[in-house]
Amino acid sequence: MAEPLVRLDRVSLSLGGQQVLTEVSLAVEPGRIVTIVGPNGAGKSTLVKVALGLLPPEAGHVHRRPGLAIGYVPQRLVVAPTLPLSVRRFLAMAVPRARLADMEQSLERVGAGHVLARQVTALSGGELQRVMLARAVLRRPDFLALDEPVGGVDMTGQAELYDLIAGLARDHGSGVLMVSHDLHVVMAATDEVVCLNRHVCCAGHPEAVSRHPEYLGLFGPRAAGSLAIYTHVHDHAHLADGTVGADSPHVNGPHGHGPDCRHG
Repeated sequence: MAEPLVRLDRVSLSLGGQQVLTEVSLAVEPGRIVTIVGPNGAGKSTLVKVALGLLPPEAGHVHRRPGLAIGYVPQRLVVAPTLPLSVRRFLAMAVPRARLADMEQSLERVGAGHVLARQVTALSGGELQRVMLARAVLRRPDFLALDEPVGGVDMTGQAELYDLIAGLARDHGSGVLMVSHDLHVVMAATDEVVCLNRHVCCAGHPEAVSRHPEYLGLFGPRAAGSLAIYTHVHDHAHLADGTVGADSPHVNGPHGHGPDCRHG
C-alpha cells in the first residue's frame, strides 16, 4: 500500500457552535480518486478545507506528505466585477514562472483554449470552472482537491472533465479528493466513495456503497442505480456482500456508528 498523500484521522470540527464534522477518517493515496458524496450541509466542503489545511480541526489529526504540491478548485470563485483580471494573469498568479505555452496547454486540456486573453469576469459559469481546473492542473499537483468541479458545465463537458481528472490520477499519479453531487457521471472514475453526513456513514467501492443502508437512507433506492451501473477496473477484491477484503489495498480507515447515526 502506498503512503497516503493526505490522511485524516478521527477529525472533528465545529463552526459557529454547530458540530460540522465528527471523527472523520479518510486517506488519499497517489493515483487514487476519493469522492465525497452527501446531502447539503453534510460538511463536504468543510472536510476539503480541513484536508488542505485551510481550517484546523478541533480534534484528530491531518497528515500531509512533506513537500506536497497541491491544486485546489473551490466550489465558487467571486471576482469583483470592476477588477481587471485576465485569464492569463489569473493563471500566472498560481504559478508565477509558468510559460505561456504551459498556460495554453493547461487551458487546451480542459477545453478552454480560446479564453486566454479574456477577462475572468466575462467568462460563463462553465468557462470559469474549466479555467479554475486549468489553474489547478498548471501547478502539476501531487494532491488535487476539487469541490464540485463541474458546476455550470453541460453533460458532455462534465464527462470530458471527469476523464481529465481520471487521467491526472492515472498518468501523473495525482491523488484526488473530490466533492460531487453528480452520482450519474462521477462514479465511473472513482476508486472510493465516502458518504458523509457530518460523520462517515459508509465508505468503500461504489458497488458496495450503493447497497449500504446508510447510503440508501440518504439518497433513496433510485440513487443506487447511479453507482451500480458502472463497471470499474480496480486492484482489490470484493467479498460476497460487496465490501472490500481485509487484505486488499486502498481502503479508507474504519469508522464507528453511534446511536444517533440515523438518516431517514
